[in-house]
Amino acid sequence: MTKPFIILGAGGHAAVIRDLIECLGHEVAGVLTPEFSAGSHWQGLPVLGADDFLDQPAAADYVYALGVGLMPNQARLRSTLYAELITKGLEVPTLVHPSAVVARSVRLGRGVQILAGVVVQAQAVIGDNVLINTRASVDHHCHLGAHSHVAPGAVLCGGVRTGEGVFVGAGATVIQGLEIGSRAEVGAGATVLRSLPADTRFIPERPHQGI
Repeated sequence: MTKPFIILGAGGHAAVIRDLIECLGHEVAGVLTPEFSAGSHWQGLPVLGADDFLDQPAAADYVYALGVGLMPNQARLRSTLYAELITKGLEVPTLVHPSAVVARSVRLGRGVQILAGVVVQAQAVIGDNVLINTRASVDHHCHLGAHSHVAPGAVLCGGVRTGEGVFVGAGATVIQGLEIGSRAEVGAGATVLRSLPADTRFIPERPHQGI
């Protein structure tokens, strides 16, 4: 890969992704964000503009990484930005931190981000634009739907399947063989012992609430 990266976003996750890209030996040319004016700087990187930069001819000279996470209060932002990049024919490479352990038989979609200390075991399938955050564990034969986020320290035991846009909170555990429906949310620290339907929120004190 010879093209430099542009990061979409300018928050905490963007800082983590910048470090990951540079750990892999790639250049970060700048960021796109509506939070700062074009020509200013964010953490020493030039702000190249906002999303309208993607319509310029120069956009094809770069590859892109999403610097926004998937949080329950902004669940669609990450998938919307990803769709915009793909629709415009722009490249969103998969990024795997050097310290992550990813089995050789794992199938990774486009734009996947696997952060420091993650373990993904044999025969797992990771959909497009999935974020597996710091020290999370995804065991054998799990299938993660596109645009899902496994937060720091979460554990998915063997054979767990998620729909699209699922959020599994920090330190949560989903036991083996369960299904988590699309857009469902698992709260931080929860232990999930049965499958969850789509569009539900599982919080330890208030399980199975509708979103």
